[in-house]
Amino acid sequence: MRIDKYLANMNVGSRSEVHKLIKQGIVTINGQKAKTPKEKVNEKDEVLVDGQKITYQKYHYFLLNKPKGVLSATEDKSQNTVIDLLRKKDQYQGIAPVGRLDKDTTGLLMLTNDGQLTHELLAPKKHINKIYRALITGMPDERTVATFASGMSLADGTKLKPAELTILEKYPDQEQARIEVNISEGKYHQIKRMFGACGMKVLELERLQMGNLKLDKDLKRGQYRELSLDEVEHIR
Repeated sequence: MRIDKYLANMNVGSRSEVHKLIKQGIVTINGQKAKTPKEKVNEKDEVLVDGQKITYQKYHYFLLNKPKGVLSATEDKSQNTVIDLLRKKDQYQGIAPVGRLDKDTTGLLMLTNDGQLTHELLAPKKHINKIYRALITGMPDERTVATFASGMSLADGTKLKPAELTILEKYPDQEQARIEVNISEGKYHQIKRMFGACGMKVLELERLQMGNLKLDKDLKRGQYRELSLDEVEHIR
């Protein structure tokens, strides 16, 4: 790999900025100053920029507690995206959300530049379970639980796999309830449409878990952390 690509991929700077650093003579490879951006390096080489070691890592994984009002996208001309929540040093090339949460949905969202993992987690055949907590209008009961468990068919003909609905608390005075639902697919606005089919409306929606990956209780809205490789391996 060329040294300019190596450093650009590690977010040291853009290709042109890296070229300037090389011209300044502050980029070294195994103790020798890099002379041109075309010099070849590999992951075993010791690369320093102004004395700071730059260790190459091909893939990066982050767990974000998504806040409301932010798009699950990589860029948008007029609205903030989840990428905007990352520090500049963490905005690695190719970083993107794994799937989407609606703009008004909060909670667990994984971001990575590992395209193969993203494909595996989103592939319909994988049936990666996702757990959501919601505040809804309406009074769900055991019939609602049974309807979810049976595998619903929506008005537009969309057929859904069985889902596990748990009623956490009811607020009869307000005609509201707090629930958790476990689904193994992720169709467009699925949970909102499921409750809509039962004559209910989702007021608040938060994702708590995806596969074996759980949202940290101490991770505040808008905050994120890097995932360990062990955590990534056990998501599936």
